[in-house]
Amino acid sequence: MNYKISKRAASLTASITLAIDSKAKQMKAEGIDVVGFGVGEPDFDTPQHIKDAAVKALAEGFTKYTPASGIPELRQAAADKFKRDNGLTYKPSQIIISCGGKHSCYNVMMALCEPGDEVIIPAPYWLSYPEMVKLAEATPVVIETSDKTEFKVTPEQLRNAITPKTRLFILNSPSNPTGSVYTPEEIKALGDICVEKDVLILSDEIYEHLLYDDAKHVSVASFSQEHYDHTIVVHGLAKAWSMTGWRIGILAAPEPIAKAIDAIQSHSTSNPTSFAQKGAVAALNGPQDHLQPWLAEFAKRRAYAFEKLNSIPGISCVNAKGAFYLFPNISKLGLNSMDFCAKLLEQEKVAAVPGIAFGADDYIRISYATSMANLQKGLERIDKFARSLAK
Repeated sequence: MNYKISKRAASLTASITLAIDSKAKQMKAEGIDVVGFGVGEPDFDTPQHIKDAAVKALAEGFTKYTPASGIPELRQAAADKFKRDNGLTYKPSQIIISCGGKHSCYNVMMALCEPGDEVIIPAPYWLSYPEMVKLAEATPVVIETSDKTEFKVTPEQLRNAITPKTRLFILNSPSNPTGSVYTPEEIKALGDICVEKDVLILSDEIYEHLLYDDAKHVSVASFSQEHYDHTIVVHGLAKAWSMTGWRIGILAAPEPIAKAIDAIQSHSTSNPTSFAQKGAVAALNGPQDHLQPWLAEFAKRRAYAFEKLNSIPGISCVNAKGAFYLFPNISKLGLNSMDFCAKLLEQEKVAAVPGIAFGADDYIRISYATSMANLQKGLERIDKFARSLAK
């Protein structure tokens, strides 16, 4: 039998982060002492009141289909969140509840992109962005940045990348994989160019609440009506509420775009899980007092990891201002990022993600969403490995 695979599927690169996490879990199952820095997932449990709401929904039989784009109560809760946190006014009809932030991003590509369109993506990028663009049969246009500019794209770079074919610009702040956070002034400057050139913005703000030092999050949609009209905001509950497995994403968009995405979702996944949506209502409307202790712990880990990484010969690292990642430069150690991470896992039993997955082969990604004990043990092993390379 000749199983012909579509060009769009054949063009994709499998998720390296999930592959590394799977390999590390397999090694752990075999009794090997592996330290995992790979997956972008808080190590804290989902707050109890959110779990209670989902359990209550199950007990009451809330297990049937819901409207494809989410229950009205959750769409209203999301609209209230955007008003409360970002000063953005959306009607519930402009809100789409999806099966995770990743699903929201994918829906945007499918609703807006066609063959011949170009989507501008600053690198380092979250590894699924280019693959989603390719699935929509559009072309990813990558703008390279480096640690010298804290991995931020400049207005000049953006302006130079825009062509008549440009449909969308992806803005991710706070950033996965680098932890960089654009200042409000930097966000506005990029938004101004998109408004001027009539380019839509996918603003991925899922790490909005995970900020350190003097970093401040401002949504690009908040600067003016024109910015609002050019922006699709993607959010979700995975990171700041530790609900990765719940698969609840949130999207807010101008009405015509939301309507198109509603139609797409109705013919693809239909609704997100019914009882998970009830948990999500509790997450958005309930107490938020879990977040400050989490941030305090993340900040301790970040400080330790930043200092330790910069003490290792051949490694340099700029500090993160958001999310829970560091993106150290390993280019002086003589290995590309794939070989570095493969040998690190094999020799020292540490799972990190090669920077090539994010379009930046001189780096690796370290997630500090793990215990301090794991962080200390894993970074000591990286230190040992790096020193063996430097000999």
